[in-house]
This record gives sequence, structure tokens and C-alpha cells, in this order.
Amino acid sequence: MNLDFKSTINKMNLKNLTLKICLPISCLLSTVVYSQQGIVYPSTHKSVIEDVYFDTNVPDPYRWLESDNAPETIEWVKQQNTVTSNYLATIPFRDTLKARMTALWNYAKYTPPFRAGSRYFYYKNDGLQNQPILFMMKSLQYVPMSYFDPNKISDDGTTAITQTVPSKDGRYMVFVLSNAGSDWNEVRIKEVSNMKTLPDKLGWVKFSNIAWKDSGFYYSRYETPRGDANVYTDKNQNHKVYYHQLNTPQESDSLIFSDSNQPLRTYSASTTEDERFLVISGAESTSGNNILIKDLQTPNAKLAEVVKTFDADFELIGNVGENLIFLTNFKAPRKKLVMINSRNFEMQNWKDLVAEKTDILKTAKFAGGKLVLNYMKDASSHLYIYSVSGKMESEIPLGNLGTVDAINSSNADTLIFFSFTTFTAPATIYRFNIRNNKLYEHAKPRLPFKSDDYETKQVFYLSKDGTKIPLFIVHKKGLVPDGKAPTLLFGYGGFDISKTPEFKPERMVFLEQGGIFAMANLRGGGEYGEEWHMAGTKLKKQNVFDDFIAAAEYLIKNNYTNPSKLAISGRSNGGLLVGAVMTQRPDLFKVALPAVGVMDMLRYHKFTIGWSWATDYGTSDNEEEFKALYKYSPIHNIKSGVSYPATLVTTADHDDRVVPAHSFKFISTLQEKQKGDNPVLIRIDTKAGHGAGKPTGKLIDEQADIFTFMFYNLGMKY
Repeated sequence: MNLDFKSTINKMNLKNLTLKICLPISCLLSTVVYSQQGIVYPSTHKSVIEDVYFDTNVPDPYRWLESDNAPETIEWVKQQNTVTSNYLATIPFRDTLKARMTALWNYAKYTPPFRAGSRYFYYKNDGLQNQPILFMMKSLQYVPMSYFDPNKISDDGTTAITQTVPSKDGRYMVFVLSNAGSDWNEVRIKEVSNMKTLPDKLGWVKFSNIAWKDSGFYYSRYETPRGDANVYTDKNQNHKVYYHQLNTPQESDSLIFSDSNQPLRTYSASTTEDERFLVISGAESTSGNNILIKDLQTPNAKLAEVVKTFDADFELIGNVGENLIFLTNFKAPRKKLVMINSRNFEMQNWKDLVAEKTDILKTAKFAGGKLVLNYMKDASSHLYIYSVSGKMESEIPLGNLGTVDAINSSNADTLIFFSFTTFTAPATIYRFNIRNNKLYEHAKPRLPFKSDDYETKQVFYLSKDGTKIPLFIVHKKGLVPDGKAPTLLFGYGGFDISKTPEFKPERMVFLEQGGIFAMANLRGGGEYGEEWHMAGTKLKKQNVFDDFIAAAEYLIKNNYTNPSKLAISGRSNGGLLVGAVMTQRPDLFKVALPAVGVMDMLRYHKFTIGWSWATDYGTSDNEEEFKALYKYSPIHNIKSGVSYPATLVTTADHDDRVVPAHSFKFISTLQEKQKGDNPVLIRIDTKAGHGAGKPTGKLIDEQADIFTFMFYNLGMKY
């Protein structure tokens, strides 16, 4: 801890004085009439709360909404949802649009098969099932049979399978379950041959891999306060790696690794396919990890810390004998494969198996004694087969601008299964045979529309500082830009995450009606490697917002649309993006759709796992970073008397990643200060989380409301 940091803490402790005024619930929930449209918003009580950051006074009048389970907050949520529901009910085409969206959703969706012993498994959703069903095939020639239907676990379809991990021999299968969208998981195990569920039930699991070894597996979990199995801690501290032996209670699990001196680190365990090596990686944030390795075939071997810093990412790919292969951006911003010999871990003995290239190496897998490498060029996927000696042998032809979503392969199988999707066609499942280098179409959905009626192109535009940014533009074939087309601009720009072509049924409703969909590949993402990522972090975060604003200006300048026809959307870090740009340039957009966004940049690190985002955002505990955060933090940059775009904020009551208080406080401030007729509303989903595993019915309801709101406020009809 340096002196500057110490002085910061001391100053904050002395000067962050807080005064609360608590009023009775009857005062909190009185109502006021707002706007010429006659919308009646719940009056959100303002408390007298003020923090002092480095001599800057920052009011936080809606902090009481951070108590999301408090009775007054629950009542506030009900009233806000009522206002939003009543507003949407007045839009005459809401039911028609939802019916069409439901029809577009109703097609069979598949995942690539994965092998377990001699069997193959895959997920399939017939169309409108809340959760996909796991199917099993004894071989590719056998008729599939339903193996596990998560829709039968809960009546409302809110229990989802987040991981399925077979044992090496295919005898057992681990299922990791999430309820109501929570990041907290429960682990169950089935015996594959007879579908029997073992009595084992593991709780307190979060941010965990499942790594098989013999008749058990390694996993990660937190402890519960006071040992209460029904109460999860919200501190997310003291993550530990355990080994679970099948058919034993969780209480008898063996502690494999923990570090009480580093309570905020998370740890995940992996084993190589031959189960020879255990690899534990520790993380302090969303990027960078250390590595500990143990040779499980060597008696009394200890975990050796091979990577001691957190300056680069290391992902275990597998091993060739005593050599371990990692995908890393260590001294390679666009990533490479490095080989580390287990007999000599010293860095000077590491060898590049596949050196860094111009394109970005996204994923690598072993397959039938070879390697399949997924590269990204200008945010589009390319697949290659390499030898285990690191030599490129062939390319798997993909054709269009699109994304390889998942690759399933193993050294025991010469077949590679993967999915490929575009903006206008959902995932088609392919299999590639390494022996004959032939590509087969394994499963292709039948669609309720014609993909060939639409086109996708990629252009490049200049951001404020002259940086060239990629932009995908999707619309009907034959569209002639006249500056009047309703346009939806989407972005993310953070955490080294690449936004590549993906299919969303709800967007097709928009495209069918002559809309244009555009997606910008902003700095902060991973589209061009670690340098691109870092150019949109901490003190450089404004670059991300400038990139997005420049994308909007490009679309307007090139006659695709105009500000009265332009909507913007983003989720999570993308919700922050929307909140920041709509407050910086409210004149540029007609509709804003921030979803589950990080909106309070001064306090985000105080909730659940928020502290781990500091490598991208910085924190308000640092004076220089505070100034940057305060300058763009959406909640703190809403000004009185400004006409902001028509806004529909979306969040969920069980979001334990980006807590709903971000959205609650943002919409309260916006409703207080908005000027003009544009509605500013919030839609708060119940029994749902950050997004993963949300039932199909809830997804359709949510997206139908979002697109109804957008259509109506862009002057569209349906």
C-alpha cells in the first residue's frame, strides 16, 4: 500500500460524513403528475445524504434504494412497474408485435454436441420452451433421447443449467444449476447409464469450474455466514477450491487451496484431459490471473506457483505429455499458445507453440491429436487446424461474416462440433472430420423468415481522436439510405469482450419493418487485442463513449438515419455506455435502452462482485480515477432542465452481479430532472437475474416491451 493510497483512505474516513432523514412510507410513496403526456410517476423520496470525495461534495439522495429488499423499495418497484405497464398498454400494436416476436422465436435451437465416454450430448429447445432440454445419443447413428429436462424442476422455468461436465469415462455428469438468474449455483450429479441422481448436493458455489479427477471433481465455493446453508453471503470473500468425492456429503469435501491473506481473489480449478495435471488460477479482477500447477501422478507433489503476477491472462488448453499448453496474452496482446514443461517451470524455458499473429486468437481446443484454433479478424471468426507441434495445416471454411459461438472437441474424438451464427441467421451446427478434412452440416434450424432477404456489411469510421472503428450495418436488401430509416445502434466496449455477429430474434421484428441495426466494435473490447482493450479503460474510458457517439454521427452523416429516428441499446457495461452517452449527447438520440447497467460509478465496487471491475473502471478511492469516473458516471451527470431521450431502463430484482440499485437510482434521478415529453420509465423483472438462464417466456415478454417502446417513440407502427 503506497502513501498516496493511505492518505486517500484517511481523508475519506474523515470527510465522508453522511446524514440520513427517514420519512414514513406514506411520504415516500406519494405521487406527482409529470409531463404533457400525463404520465404519473411515483414520487421517489430524497434523503439528505452527501459524500465528500477529495474535497468534492457528492449528494446521493436515492441511496435508500440500495436496500432492494426493504419494504419501501419493494413498494417503489411495484409502483414503477405499474406506471410502465400502464404506459405500454396504451400502445395499440403491443400485442401484435409480441405475437410476431413469439413466432420469430419459435424455431428449434441446438448446441454443438459434446462427447462423454462413447455417448454424445447436446441441448435443444423446440422453440418456446423456457429452458433447453439435454438430449443423449448412444452414437451419432442413434435416435436422440431426452436425458434431462430442467423445465420440470420449477413451475415457472426459472431454474437453468449453467454447466454440464461429464467425467472422463462418461459414467457421471455434473449439472450446475442456477435459480432465478442468480450467480449462486447448486451442483448435482447424475449417473449417465440409468439417469439416477446421486444424493450429493453442493451449495455455496459461485464462479466455479468443474474439474474431474478419478471418482470426484474439483470445484470452487464460498462459505456461508454462521454455517447457515440457506443464507448466502453477499461479501464474495474467501473463495476456496475443494475436492468432492462422489457419494459423500459436502461437509467432508477436502480443502485443496485457499489464501486467507487474499480474501478478494477468486480461484478456479482445471484438470487436463488425461487428468494428470491440476491447474489452479487465481484472479483479482476480470483480467489477469496467476497459475499454480500440480502433477497429480507424482506422489506428494505440491502446487507450484508458475505464474506469480496478474499482468496477463493464462487459460489452460491441455497437455502433450509433460508439456502444458496455455492460451495467453503474456507479451502477446493478440494472444498466442505457450508451452510450459512441468519439469522446469522457469519462464526462460517457456516456448511459443503458436506465436502471436495479426489476427486475435480467441480460443483453442485439442481435437483428435491436433489443435483447432479460432481466430478473429475484424470481429469475425476464422477456424484453423494446427498440428500439436504448432504448424498450420488447413482452414475450415466458414464463408460469411459471422461468429463461431462454441467448439466441442476432445483428443479422444476426430470430430469437431461447432456453431456458426450471423446477424440474420441463428446458429447452424457443423461437424468437421479431422481425418478427411470434410465439413458437414449437422443441424440447421428451420426459420419463420428468409435470411436471404437481408444483408450485412462492415464499414470503418473515425472516432474523435482519429482511431478507426469497425461498424456492422444490417438491413433489408435494396434499402436506399434516405436519412429517415429507424435505426438501432448497439455497443458494449469493455472487459476485453468482443462483440461479434450474433442472431437475436427480436431484432428481426425491427429489420422486417425497414429498420437498420448497427453494432460498433468499440475500444475497451477485445476485438483487436489487449491494446484495444486498455485503450478503453480507467482514465481512457471516455474513448469508448467517443467511439459510440462517432458511430451515431457516421450513420447520420451517411444518410442512414437522423437523431429523431435513432435508438441506442446496451447491456451491463453496455448499459453504462448508453447511460453515459445519453447524458453527454442527449441531442443525438431519440430512444435510449440501458439494460442492467452500471450507473453509479462512485459506488459500484461496494456491491457483490463489483470490486473486481476496478481494472477496467478504476475506483473513487483514487483521486485521479475519481475525477474521471465522476465526469461520466450516468447518475451524476443528469442535469435539470434537459430533454433526454425517451428511456426505458430494464433490470431484474435478482441481479446479484450488477445490482438493481444502479438502475433504481438512475431512473429516479432521470424522472426528477427530465424536461419535455419524452417518457423515462423502468421495467423491473421479477425472479430474474443478470440475464443468463432467463426463461424464454420472460425473454419474449421483456423484449416485446422494449421493442414496443422503441417502435412507438421512433414513430414506427406495426
